[in-house]
Amino acid sequence: MRILLVEDHIELSHWLSKALRDAHLSVECAANGADADALLHTQDYALVILDLTLPKMDGLDVLRRLRARGGARAKTPVMILTARGGLEERVQGLNLGADDYLAKPFELAELEARVKALLRRSQGGEALVHQCGALSFDTNTRMFSYGGAALALTPREHAVLEALITRPGRAVSKEKLFDEVFALEDDANLDAIELYIHRVRKKLERDHVGAAAITTLRGIGYLLQPRGTP
Repeated sequence: MRILLVEDHIELSHWLSKALRDAHLSVECAANGADADALLHTQDYALVILDLTLPKMDGLDVLRRLRARGGARAKTPVMILTARGGLEERVQGLNLGADDYLAKPFELAELEARVKALLRRSQGGEALVHQCGALSFDTNTRMFSYGGAALALTPREHAVLEALITRPGRAVSKEKLFDEVFALEDDANLDAIELYIHRVRKKLERDHVGAAAITTLRGIGYLLQPRGTP
């Protein structure tokens, strides 16, 4: 799941980005409100973490413009993360459509718990555990298990497999996988997805009941299904 982090404090932005990536989330960063506003015009995100005191455009204006656009992107969950924690501003932010409000300073564990809660809510109450044969993904812990054992994955392998298992019975295009695995600033091209599909396939090659496999549907995309499914 791709998150937009809007924070002008560079050290804090780097620290938060690393923590969120360690939690198997894809993170893009914007250091000012104008850049954030432009990204929210053109990109799809599962969540926005938004500071308020930003150069070029205030965070509340970014939020106001996002909600005013209409369409699917206007419904993107937004968590306000700011040192401006007064009651009046909290009420204003929530009235403008923020989904949560966390004041600085904060504990990382609380931030991670709130992020996970917002992501679960945005999925429309989907089951907490996605299953494909012996492969399962717990959306609460954000961990995969395979045949009852933890499945070790790199962050990008994790992003590929999550995109597939959370769309049961549906093929996912290479373009969609690329959007979910790579951030805009990453130096990668579309063909890089094939490398990560290959790596994930190798990790799913265990020979046991309920083994999962990734099928390539030419011209359509990739489909995760129990091995042996027609």
